Amino acid sequence: MKEKEKMDKPLVSVIALCYNHAPYVEESLASVLAQTYQPIQLIVVDDASNDESVKIIQQFVNNQNNNEEVKFIRLTENVGNCKAFNIGLAQAEGKYVIDLASDDVLLPHCIESQVNHFEKLGEEYGVVFSDVHLIDEKSKVIGQFYKRDKTGKLLQKVPSGEVYTKVLAKSFISAPSMMIRKKVLEEIGGYDQSLSYEDYDFWARTSKKYKYFFINDILVKKRILKHSHGKAFYLKRNNKHLLSTLKIHEKALAQNQTQEENLALAISVRYHLRLSFFTENFDLVFKFAEILQKMQLLSWKDRFFILLSKYKISVYHLYKLFLRWRES
Repeated sequence: MKEKEKMDKPLVSVIALCYNHAPYVEESLASVLAQTYQPIQLIVVDDASNDESVKIIQQFVNNQNNNEEVKFIRLTENVGNCKAFNIGLAQAEGKYVIDLASDDVLLPHCIESQVNHFEKLGEEYGVVFSDVHLIDEKSKVIGQFYKRDKTGKLLQKVPSGEVYTKVLAKSFISAPSMMIRKKVLEEIGGYDQSLSYEDYDFWARTSKKYKYFFINDILVKKRILKHSHGKAFYLKRNNKHLLSTLKIHEKALAQNQTQEENLALAISVRYHLRLSFFTENFDLVFKFAEILQKMQLLSWKDRFFILLSKYKISVYHLYKLFLRWRES
């Protein structure tokens, strides 16, 4: 692409976060540089991997002929996704930002499509997102995030525009598909580093003020692994993801202004209350219940789980069997 054409287009910063992604990181980073769009700034942050990731990243960077738009930040201490992303964000110069896990893959037209949509939208839009292919460890497509028929037509309505109550109630966005207006991240001070994961908190804090736009296309490949970050929600006891979700719910309640918003929040609170019971995080059951009580939305079913938690009734073994059946 000619230099003038690059200058006429907004810079996109891709922050690729790596932690023990040695089998996948090269494919992920190569997909960024293979985009049909320019200019792109690629910032790779390795969060103290203990596999061959650093060696592979360094070789990849060295092969880019000193490309100034490729930066490698190697952390010597594992700080977690939220802080690692913020370290990369501090180096980001783009108008738009992509948070890319380095086991996921961007399709070649991904960034071009996202920017084209963003540039047609008003400043009230803070995020664009799309559908994704789900892939396995060998990069084989095993499905899509949203249900589609054999012709590729969507079988569900994906929320777009004002989505605050929707994101409070249920996760419906595949995080790797998002492109974010950088000023939105700057306004909230980046990700909350006290949390063990970032997406739900980001959605709750930003969709209150900004609109989200859904692109009806598949732009990303999201890798599904047996030991992925999201599986930590189902860990028995001392569950950091559930504790982080509790904090997010408390922050959301503090910014809610209507009963509609509280009812939406209650859906997520109630789900995570029960998940806390199933995973024997009994202390969190009572804390989630406190949020429902504050909203005056504590039901008799909620009280039943509270009672079971009081006596620490264990059903974790049965719950694990259920999860295995659901995944089979």
